[in-house]
Amino acid sequence: MPRKAKTTGKLKLKTHKATSKRFRLTGSGKLVRTKGGKSHLRRNTSKRTKAQLTEMHEVKGRKIVKRIKRLAPNMD
Repeated sequence: MPRKAKTTGKLKLKTHKATSKRFRLTGSGKLVRTKGGKSHLRRNTSKRTKAQLTEMHEVKGRKIVKRIKRLAPNMD
């Protein structure tokens, strides 16, 4: 039985799935995220605070943005 030919191409980049679920890229190229704390124990939280948790916030740190883009290179 003949052996398989060895491929010498580059390895595929794998996306870090947790990162791709937590962050989004906007049309203008900004990296945005949502806040945590939305799943349970929200009875004592004010309506204003709960409303603020739904907003998207821009990721500001240059190094953090670089790390996220490395973890999820194919982010849409």
